[in-house]
Amino acid sequence: MLVVDDSPVVRQILVSMLETEPGFQVVGQAQDGEEAVRLTASLRPDVITMDIRMPRMNGLDAIRHIMSTTPTPIVVIAASIYDSELNIAFSAIEAGALTVVEKPHGITREAYEAARSQLVTTIRLMADVQVVTIRSDRRRLLQERLERAGTPVAVGLPVDAEIIAMAASTGGPGVLRQIFSALPGDLSIPIVVVQHITPGFAQGFARWLDGETELKVSVAKDGERLEPGRVLIAPDDMHLTVAPGGIARLDRSEPIRNQRPSATRLFESVARVYGPASVGIVLTGMGEDGAEGLEVLHRLGGHVIAQDEASCVVFGMPKAAIERGIVDRVMSPDKIASVLRYFDGCHKSHRGPGRSG
Repeated sequence: MLVVDDSPVVRQILVSMLETEPGFQVVGQAQDGEEAVRLTASLRPDVITMDIRMPRMNGLDAIRHIMSTTPTPIVVIAASIYDSELNIAFSAIEAGALTVVEKPHGITREAYEAARSQLVTTIRLMADVQVVTIRSDRRRLLQERLERAGTPVAVGLPVDAEIIAMAASTGGPGVLRQIFSALPGDLSIPIVVVQHITPGFAQGFARWLDGETELKVSVAKDGERLEPGRVLIAPDDMHLTVAPGGIARLDRSEPIRNQRPSATRLFESVARVYGPASVGIVLTGMGEDGAEGLEVLHRLGGHVIAQDEASCVVFGMPKAAIERGIVDRVMSPDKIASVLRYFDGCHKSHRGPGRSG
């Protein structure tokens, strides 16, 4: 792997953390983005750990360059889960990085081991991801596709959607941004989301999304009422469910298949409260989380959409749902956004003028 950071001390800490792990080998170190681009091309590492703020070329620009020329799994190392650097870190994920972890800090052995464990686990998971080339004009092309997306995607869709539940893991932040940025701020349907992300980053992720879209995005609070045009994100290490009356509920009950928050828990609760008026969407991600919950949603008459393989960073979660035979449509993110706009238009039409959601 290649370690990229402008601090020699941090580079040494990261190298020490990684090289003590069996099967890990650091093949190079870079002190800025320009050196990272050059070493990636020559060394072809399996994984890159990437700092954000660096001289000459920052981490965001380096990621864009690497992903357009020598696509490689990249793990962003953010200085803090609380400061403004998080906006850049999530923009880096949109540019093609796979995930973000916090830079090691603290001097106690417990802090060191916790940071090392998180870093090693993350890199092991990301090392097997097959990334693809992301061209610099990707955003323009995606916008053109959104503009071309018309009514054909709406043929045969239900018209009574009252809630949209979504789940994603690896690659999810960028896809959610893409979908949400194509939706109007006055969306008439509430959205609830489980996004598997490194512990500690849910709040920063929600703030980043909130600044990138017209929708209001925040981390869910227990007892909060679902509202039109509002996106609620499951917090760290807590299940997010929906109760009758459109109330968000949080709990720390046992993980479901090692996941907390669990997409299956969310989809099941949505299905039982909203039945045929529910829409479940599974996006890019590792594993099978959400498939069992979507099966319940499908059985109770809800509509199930899965992201297509070509646009996924990892096809695991959508594939698991598709293989169960419960998916109504398999679509790219731009088409999913078009469908959600269709649901929004139908919902506004059914409410009629002067009626509230």
